[in-house]
Amino acid sequence: MAPDPSQLARTSALATEIRAVMGKLKRRLREQAGVGDLTSSQISVLLRLEREGPATTSSLARLEGMRPQSMGTVIAPLQAAGLVRGAPDPADGRQTILSLTDACRKWVADGRAARQDWLTRNLQAHLSPEEQDRLAEAVELLKRLAAD
Repeated sequence: MAPDPSQLARTSALATEIRAVMGKLKRRLREQAGVGDLTSSQISVLLRLEREGPATTSSLARLEGMRPQSMGTVIAPLQAAGLVRGAPDPADGRQTILSLTDACRKWVADGRAARQDWLTRNLQAHLSPEEQDRLAEAVELLKRLAAD
C-alpha cells in the first residue's frame, strides 16, 4: 500500500521541526559549557580522548576521518591551551601518546555540570510536572529513533 501523501507531508514537517529544535537545544547547551573558541574538531578530539583514553595523533586522525597532518593542526592549540599533553610511546619512541590533562578533565566536568544545571532549571521554569511527564515519553520515542 502506498503511503498517504498527507501523512508523508506531516512526517516530513515533523522531521524538519525535530532537527531545528535539536539544533537549537544543542547550541544553547554548548553556550552553557563555555567551550570558547574551540572548533568542533577540537571538541570531538577531547571527547574521544576522554571516552576512549590516550591515543596517538595518527590513530586519532584515522578515527576522526582526517589526515595525520590535519590532526596535528587540531592538536597543537589543545596542547598550547594545556588541555592535552603528549608523552613518548613506550612501544615506539617515534610516536607520541596524547592524553587529557587534569585541567581539561575538570573543564569537561564543569561544562557538563553547567549544561545539566541549565537544562534542569529550564525544565522546572518552563514546564509543568505534567508537561515534564509528556517530555519524558517523547524522549523515549527519540531514543527509539536514535537506536537505528
